[in-house]
Amino acid sequence: MSEPQTQSFQAEVRQLLDIVIHSLYTDKEIFVRELISNASDSLEKLRLKQLTENSVFEADLPLEISITTDEEAKTITFSDHGIGMNRQELSDNLGTIARSGSKEFLEALKEKGDANASVIGQFGVGFYSAFMAADKVEVFTHSWDEETEHLKWESDGQSGYTVSDAEGEKRGCRIVVHLKEDCADFAKEATIKGIIERYSRFVSFPLNLNGELVNTVEAIWLKNKKEISDEEYKEFYQYCAHAVDEPRHTLHFSADAPIDINALLYSPAENTERFGFGQMKSGVSLYCRKVLIDAEPQGLLPEWLRFLRGVVDSEDLPLNISRESMQDSALIQKLNRLLTKRFIKHLTTEAKKDPKKHEEFFEVFGRFLKEGIATSFDHHESLAGLLRFETSMTEAGEKTSLEDYLTRAKEEQDSIYYLVGLDRAAMESGAYLEAFQKRGIEVIFFTDGIDDYIMETLREYKGKALVSADRAEIEMDDLPEEESKLNEEESKELVDWLGETLKDKVESVEIGKRLVSHPVVALTPKDAPSGQMRAMMESMGQNAPELKARLEFNPGHELVEKLNELRSSNATVAEMVAHQLADNALLAAGMVKNPASVVAGMNDLMGSLMK
Repeated sequence: MSEPQTQSFQAEVRQLLDIVIHSLYTDKEIFVRELISNASDSLEKLRLKQLTENSVFEADLPLEISITTDEEAKTITFSDHGIGMNRQELSDNLGTIARSGSKEFLEALKEKGDANASVIGQFGVGFYSAFMAADKVEVFTHSWDEETEHLKWESDGQSGYTVSDAEGEKRGCRIVVHLKEDCADFAKEATIKGIIERYSRFVSFPLNLNGELVNTVEAIWLKNKKEISDEEYKEFYQYCAHAVDEPRHTLHFSADAPIDINALLYSPAENTERFGFGQMKSGVSLYCRKVLIDAEPQGLLPEWLRFLRGVVDSEDLPLNISRESMQDSALIQKLNRLLTKRFIKHLTTEAKKDPKKHEEFFEVFGRFLKEGIATSFDHHESLAGLLRFETSMTEAGEKTSLEDYLTRAKEEQDSIYYLVGLDRAAMESGAYLEAFQKRGIEVIFFTDGIDDYIMETLREYKGKALVSADRAEIEMDDLPEEESKLNEEESKELVDWLGETLKDKVESVEIGKRLVSHPVVALTPKDAPSGQMRAMMESMGQNAPELKARLEFNPGHELVEKLNELRSSNATVAEMVAHQLADNALLAAGMVKNPASVVAGMNDLMGSLMK
């Protein structure tokens, strides 16, 4: 039996210990995750070693991890039957970091004056995190090689460590963490069980806590899809989302670019934001080799996909030493784009496969897709293809898409026309639809308050401009002459008179081609915000720009004919009627700031007629 050997830590190790213990990790509990992860790595290496070596010490030992807590002694013991270490490996792995290049890395940090910058996880310093909670750590080990010694490594994490003989050790490592007084809670079984469930519930090997198996849920995202049943997918969703419902969508895929990842994403059955429960929080967790890195990783998915649940796992994530944040934000952005693109593609495929199911999904989660259009320029068109709505050519309650709209559009039609209103009935009875119906042009009905903003953001779809049907710049082709109540000269005189009478209220007055059953319509000027947009701006405390509409009068309407006659017989009342007709049209277009003034004008008009 050899004498105990005491060695001083390298200066770089002392520097790393100081960083780890005092600065790097935000939560002391992380040491439990790190030691479990190290044990899992050791077991994985042993499994590979068994494939290449004929003789492995104590080959029949189970490949598992055991954790034992002792509240009275204030200790936690982590045991594994993994690859173990010999004397040289103990010194190399737990007493020095020069071989890994960390010395140069720390020198670079010193030059930058940043002692807490990202230290790459590959340096293998997770073991040192034990000293955040411990005043002494003992490591008992025996290598896979039967010819090596039974050893004990011991340190208080201060100046150095001691390596001595320790007869009777089994293959692998047994790490005894002697807790500081203020960390005694970590010796409680309930505390350690909670940490395991949060960070290490999916490790590859059986994990026992005081003799009880605690990792009973399988990391099914790493399995072949063909080996997983629908019931298993549902059970895992309910487990990871803490839910009792069934998922609407399940997306399970692997990718090797821009990084090797495995992802399992779910959309839930319900959108709780609809019921006033506040904004949903993202439920997609980030793992590295089945070990939780971040339960709520910032930037992994765009904000509009916050309703998703599931996991994303990668063996290649370049993590910092604490595994608590991504080092490469550019990589997170690539992952963000990849995951978003794959989920949108999944929704598109599902929508074609089962249109009814997608309509039901859109009814519940459509607001999120619209938020994506408003905030995610890269995915504008693909998200627009997932919108569902009624149109002037569909039956009430029947939904269609922009893609279907284009299949019905006229060959020469270069725009997609839409209206935004309270409901379908209001838009069908309004003045804007008539011109399009007369020409057999389909108009989309949007009834959500934010739809006007979404269309303004989207601008076009598949090269076709999205144009609100209330826009003044829309050019209409001539239709066969219909019987007019006014001749050309009378129409011109009326327009001139109306233009002068209403000059303070509107931009211009014209005899238009749009109307059939309505006497007048107010059209939104080119590039001006719509009435709905103006209302949204004002509700947000923004000053909406002053807006003057273009009025189009219908020369074939009886009321317009009567107005023209009234100009000669009673000019005062004629002016009041003209103003009231204009106010009615502006009110319908959402261009009246004070609707009460319209009622007041109507009362004045009726008062004049009754004299």
